[in-house]
Amino acid sequence: MAIDLRSETMTDAERGAGPDFIPVLDKGFVRFTGAMADDLSVVNAARVSFADTREAMTERDEGLIRFLMRERHGTPFEHNAFRFHIKAPIFVAREHMRHRTNSFNEWSARYSKLEPEFYIPDPADVRTQVGKPGAYTFEQVDGETAEATRDAQQAVYEHAYRTYEELLERGVAKEVARNVLPVAIYTQYFWTVNARSLMNFLSLRNAETAQREIRRYAEAVEVFFAREMPITHAAFVANERRAP
Repeated sequence: MAIDLRSETMTDAERGAGPDFIPVLDKGFVRFTGAMADDLSVVNAARVSFADTREAMTERDEGLIRFLMRERHGTPFEHNAFRFHIKAPIFVAREHMRHRTNSFNEWSARYSKLEPEFYIPDPADVRTQVGKPGAYTFEQVDGETAEATRDAQQAVYEHAYRTYEELLERGVAKEVARNVLPVAIYTQYFWTVNARSLMNFLSLRNAETAQREIRRYAEAVEVFFAREMPITHAAFVANERRAP
């Protein structure tokens, strides 16, 4: 029996999860699960140098945040934390986890069976690479090539997942059977990050040079950053999206 890899597998609860949930790609999402983060945390981390703190933001404090961003005084932006629950293809997760000052906990395929959920790009996202290393541009392929690509991916995914299940049925350990699965299979993980590291992530991954798939996740994450720390986010954008 064919595995329906192209069907939308998000649950009704996930689709209607409210303002803290953004669907990404065909089956993934970014869910904001909590934060100890606001603009005032930046101000007080900076003002403690003078044995001073604030109970509420003022216009002068907004100027202080802009100054810290512009002059790249970065440590005051570290005294806060964002927590996200992310569902992404493994190849996206591996790019994400290169940001090593962050904290990650991932679904373990050693201990549980992975679901048959694989990323199949929309036809518009099947692209060709043009140019030289370091200066590539990407162009959409013709419709026939896009569908052939999607069909080929689905065939590989179905075969790989059937093999995975057959190995498990034979009693092969999950940590060995998982070796046959492509990196397009979806995983889930928790990600905790402070604002300084988050801005570094966004400067690299929500950029024109980033791979399209991870950029979609970065765009979703930035929505929550801007919501929770609007003054800091505005200063980041005004500073040409350079992390302090």
